[in-house]
Amino acid sequence: MVEGLELLTGKAPKPHKGEAMALEDGSRIAVIGAGPAGSMFSHFFLSMAETVGLSVNVDIFEPRRFCHRGPAGCNHCGGIVSESLVQRLATEGLSLPDCVVQRGIESYTLHTDVGDVEIATPLQEKRIAAIYRGNGPRSSEPVDTQSFDGYLLDLARNRGARVIPRLVTDVRRNEDLMTVHCADQFSDSYELVVVATGINSRLMEMLENETAEFARPARTKTFICEFHLGRDVIRETFGPSMHVFLLDIPRLEFAALIPKGDYVTLCLLGDDIDENLIDTFFSSPEVRDRFPGGVIPGHVCHCYPRINIRAATPVYGDRLVLIGDSGTTRLFKDGIGAAYRTSKAAAKTAVFHGVSAEDFKNYYAPLCRRIDNDNRVGKLVFTFASLVQKSRFARRGILNMAANEQQQVDGPRRMSGVLWDLFSGSASYTDVFLRTLHPAYVGTLLWNLVAANLPRGAGRIGRDAERGDDHVRH
Repeated sequence: MVEGLELLTGKAPKPHKGEAMALEDGSRIAVIGAGPAGSMFSHFFLSMAETVGLSVNVDIFEPRRFCHRGPAGCNHCGGIVSESLVQRLATEGLSLPDCVVQRGIESYTLHTDVGDVEIATPLQEKRIAAIYRGNGPRSSEPVDTQSFDGYLLDLARNRGARVIPRLVTDVRRNEDLMTVHCADQFSDSYELVVVATGINSRLMEMLENETAEFARPARTKTFICEFHLGRDVIRETFGPSMHVFLLDIPRLEFAALIPKGDYVTLCLLGDDIDENLIDTFFSSPEVRDRFPGGVIPGHVCHCYPRINIRAATPVYGDRLVLIGDSGTTRLFKDGIGAAYRTSKAAAKTAVFHGVSAEDFKNYYAPLCRRIDNDNRVGKLVFTFASLVQKSRFARRGILNMAANEQQQVDGPRRMSGVLWDLFSGSASYTDVFLRTLHPAYVGTLLWNLVAANLPRGAGRIGRDAERGDDHVRH
């Protein structure tokens, strides 16, 4: 078994002085996991290798089949691909086809106990995509759609990657190579192993148990479920909008209903979501009112996937690197965007610099640190958001400011932009936080806090103002 940090930081036999730990023609790379991080790494790696005339072999280990609906192809449903990622993927030649996008999202609708407001896409562009990571719930719509993960895996396969439908259970150092062991006793050796399994894999637990100083990512439990409503009902009740809830529910950081084809996905993020929290959420009138007749139907499937809330340490070693959720990702938002960034940075390091721990420390780790530092700011942002959740006074002011901005033809939409980027993950937490410190933002918010809480303005705000059935614009 592995001792100390041998597996992660490379305390195995080192190359002779002056000998680079670089890939050569015929080198073999194992990618463990075919989610977005693993598939994008394979695509980028093979594309970069081709540009420098490097002939290598990439094996992707993935036991799941994303073309299946239900548990066999499940990858926790997924949700929104942010506008910034849509643009970045397009510049890489990875434009999302119509069969992958379940529905285009044109706006976010914020629901609170003091009213609702619909926030339109900035610049009137329509670049947000609702997707399934796998191929959707059991008995979902016909096979004219494709999973996002399946689409990325096909791109990697078309680049020349070989997909091996085996479950990896162990990774061990064997002299100056890495050996991958599978559940069916299959094993093989590679010059580089890329771990992209996500944090719910037993492999991450194995790495933590067998390497005394390695810590896998800290995790928290979330909740995702699917409601079958039909396209016509969804068009009438939800429209092309993602519905976000700002409710005073302890431990709940983010809640959203996302329309996709015949289904609506519910996503709850926070501090170890449990049944009591879920029941409290479903009991809220703001939630019930979103469904036809105020009745929440039974869900067709659900799960409690765990998500990364703190990076693994370390995220690299000689001939080994952790990417995506297995290493570091963005707190609560835009995990696919973080998978894109980490996979591309790791591929670039391996092709153009080398695969030693020192190479990954110099050229890959800086990106991980930037993501981690931004997550620290993100925790501060969510701390402020939790204070807003507990303050009816603050909720009125924020909703009033956003509603007023949405009625403007011209002029800055500072609150709307902050909320949009916070919901979609289109901008860094640092950028969002700094914008909230702008004097114009602070001044306008203070004015709206006063205006919205005057006796005449203290009723419901936005789309739910001043009507018994709660459906009139401000």
